[in-house]
Amino acid sequence: VSTLILKLRDPKQMGLARDMVRKILDLRHRGIQDYQIVAPMDLLEKSDKVQQIFNLVMVLIAGLSLVVGGIGIMNIMLANIQQRVKEIGIRRAVGATSSDILVQFLLEAVVISVGGGLIGVLTGFMISYGISHFTGWSTLISLSSILVSFFVSVLVGLSFGIFPARRASEMDPIRALRYE
Repeated sequence: VSTLILKLRDPKQMGLARDMVRKILDLRHRGIQDYQIVAPMDLLEKSDKVQQIFNLVMVLIAGLSLVVGGIGIMNIMLANIQQRVKEIGIRRAVGATSSDILVQFLLEAVVISVGGGLIGVLTGFMISYGISHFTGWSTLISLSSILVSFFVSVLVGLSFGIFPARRASEMDPIRALRYE
């Protein structure tokens, strides 16, 4: 016998039936484990574990991507501020307050983040469509996942834009005007 398939009237007894078959086979094979018992509930448990690991890996990748994106936004903002030191000095000299400069650069960080968030959502749609088209799998895109991902990208951009914006708002106007 190479394969034995058992069909139970009561699926709740599957664990008990599996254990009984294992005991019978152990007796018949004199303790040698040269057989394999596969129960659907075992396959479901393994599938659930694999899914949990996959979800954890995806969360870690997404978190790392957000940090890298935030660092990118911060570097763009710092380079932008470095190129506009004279402009900041002139604005401060003609009456702009520190909070005016802070708001200006925070808004720029938000605009960059919104742009990145929109590109990310569109890329997600395209990848989802590609997966559906080439594999035949159906994909589901919920409105909540779109909104959460978009607002998280804006929040990350705002969070990583605070340092450069604060740095720009705290510049001394006289030093900024003398900057070459």
